[in-house]
Amino acid sequence: MFSKLIIIAALSAAALGSRTCGTPEPSDDHRETTRWMQVQEKAGNVNQAIPTVNAYFHVVAAGVTEDQGYIPQQKLTAQLDYMNAAYTPSGISFNLAAIDYVVNSNWSANGDELGMKQALRKGSYADLNVYFLGDLGNDLGYCYFPNSITPGTRAFYKDGCSVLAQSVPGGAATNYNQGGTVVHEVGHWFGLYHTFQGNNCTGLGDQIDDTPAQASATSGCPATRDSCPGQVGLDPIHNFMDYSIDRCYQQFTPQQTVRMQSMWAQYRA
Repeated sequence: MFSKLIIIAALSAAALGSRTCGTPEPSDDHRETTRWMQVQEKAGNVNQAIPTVNAYFHVVAAGVTEDQGYIPQQKLTAQLDYMNAAYTPSGISFNLAAIDYVVNSNWSANGDELGMKQALRKGSYADLNVYFLGDLGNDLGYCYFPNSITPGTRAFYKDGCSVLAQSVPGGAATNYNQGGTVVHEVGHWFGLYHTFQGNNCTGLGDQIDDTPAQASATSGCPATRDSCPGQVGLDPIHNFMDYSIDRCYQQFTPQQTVRMQSMWAQYRA
């Protein structure tokens, strides 16, 4: 099944000038559910806290060197530590349930996503599967929003996050190698949108009350930014759901925490 070819993965994201995320746009149904959640949250109907999440790390490399996407276990441990540090203020923690390694040049280049995940995925819909790949083209990662699914279906298997291997702490993706990409993508797994969702200053945006309106994604780590000067608040450049570089990332907001709890109760609990 596994390719015996050793092909050096193209580390296209290592020289990126800005973060790119390949997560699909939320569907109309998902947006409608999010609007309903926003109303419920404003009324004080907040769901229970999220329990410890079991995480399964799948390293899918083109060969057995780091340049080919093969990640040493200590860097995966550092990635888990970064995740827990980022999510602990939201009352969320992760338990690393298992790590597995596969050498397959096609899968490592994001080929045959469904076949790879059918072969590797572990756990239930409440368990997080992260696939570390050697080449994601122009993206640092992508994930899927939670939804109503049936175990064993295509949507069940595709659930989870694919992340560029070189974005883990100590990786080669300059400015994006402290672990922030996994945290960003897992935010989508919990149901969060980008803080600049909708690309305008007057629409629904990310449908989170305490993230200020934002017209476009942040690049780098500016001292300050205000892409919607007619709206209250500066751009949330330190938010994990913006596109800032890793060293700029600092937080989720209290209402993002509430939204993750709502999404968890609705879809994954």
